[in-house]
Amino acid sequence: MLNKSVKALIAYAEANGLIEQADEVWAINQILRVVGADSYKEPEEAVELPLSEILDNLCDCARETGTLTENSIVYRDLFDTKIMGAITPMPSNVHRKFNALYAQNPQEATDWYYKFSQDTNYIRRDRIAKDVKWVAPTEYGDLDITINLSKPEKDPKAIAAAKNMPAAFYPKCLLCKENEGYAGRVNHPARQNHRIMPVVINDSNWFLQYSPYVYYNEHCIVFNSRHTPMKIEPATFRKLLDFVKQFPHYFVGSNADLPIVGGSILAHDHFQGGHYTFAMEKAPIETPLTFDGFEDVEAGIVKWPMSVIRLRSSDDNTLVELGAKILAAWRSYTDKDAFIFAETDGEPHNTITPIARMRDGKFELDLVLRNNITTEEHPLGVYHPHAELHHIKKENIGLIEVMGLAVLPARLKEELNVLADALVNGADIRADERICKHAGWADELKANYTFTAENTMDILKKEVGIVFAKVLEHAGVYKRDEAGKQAFLRFVGSIKD
Repeated sequence: MLNKSVKALIAYAEANGLIEQADEVWAINQILRVVGADSYKEPEEAVELPLSEILDNLCDCARETGTLTENSIVYRDLFDTKIMGAITPMPSNVHRKFNALYAQNPQEATDWYYKFSQDTNYIRRDRIAKDVKWVAPTEYGDLDITINLSKPEKDPKAIAAAKNMPAAFYPKCLLCKENEGYAGRVNHPARQNHRIMPVVINDSNWFLQYSPYVYYNEHCIVFNSRHTPMKIEPATFRKLLDFVKQFPHYFVGSNADLPIVGGSILAHDHFQGGHYTFAMEKAPIETPLTFDGFEDVEAGIVKWPMSVIRLRSSDDNTLVELGAKILAAWRSYTDKDAFIFAETDGEPHNTITPIARMRDGKFELDLVLRNNITTEEHPLGVYHPHAELHHIKKENIGLIEVMGLAVLPARLKEELNVLADALVNGADIRADERICKHAGWADELKANYTFTAENTMDILKKEVGIVFAKVLEHAGVYKRDEAGKQAFLRFVGSIKD
């Protein structure tokens, strides 16, 4: 098994440009060193296996040699990343290749870099393929739904080991540049096969990489070279527009910089982008706006469940200036009648989720108004999915969800299957602890549908999309009724010089 797996990995690495033919003997010895083997016999026949199977085999070999001492998924992930790291090109070589392609065409550079990030197994294709995805039609367009199954569950041994580890401060977080090449530990993923790409935006040093979990096509992360907190400010708009100027086929956006309405990593300034068109981008302007002094900017309120102002111009500096005015106005804006409070007891509540893109040769900036106020009735947030929707989505509504892609918890794969079976067979949903949380929702559905073995899952997928649309409506600071529209226009009217 060792010899065949080594030969298969060498063939894979050469076919995908990780090594050249002249590197073969060196690469074989690197793999043997990692696995803990001291000899190799070349198989006579060619060997071709899926990468996941090759790495599983080599992990098993390392178990036999005693190099891999624990056999759980966390330890196997650490180990197979070490194997791939041994045959991943050095960062300087990767930079040269990317830059040479970029000089010809930015999209050629990112196409290559995205494939490279998969070929090194930094993006694990076999796990991404397990994610459940579908498109749900709603009044706001087709929303993307995904049940995330690509993040491995931690096993009890790894959890116990992590508890006993001393506090670590290197790398400071999962986004820091020091992750490149890092060996990892039980509470931090290995990144020997990870390569990051330097970029300059707003005259500051940042890096480009892809998300290892790829929620959509070419899901990239653009992060500050310094470990510095998230902050939405005028310079943020400048950075976003600088990025799409360099990579006009990508969108890029930032999570908000406050808890509840922000992302999962607030300690490190970063953006997310990619080569994908979300439903929000397709949504039209339903209420045109004009801002004094910026009459040349196409502006308007977007037909979207959340509260979005879209700005469009061929002059990116104008968009930065107008975006800064809107941000400053929103930060300090209070409208008690609309339950909008800039702060309570000194705690700020208003911020923005901004998204930038190029469209038809012009710069476009979407500004999504956010507010993180909580109440006794809504302790997780007034502008957050309310309790009646938590059976589907309880987590924060970050940038990806804002644009129309639901990232739903892994539990829903089993729950929807069990619920579908219960609806078809008339089982007692409230008596099943796996799906009792969905009982009220199921009662509503039973009043509207006749369920059969053939149609039930399709109905559930459609209705999950409708729930997600409601999630976004809850997250919108201005509701989509006449009172909400008038309140939105009051804010727009408050934006002065």
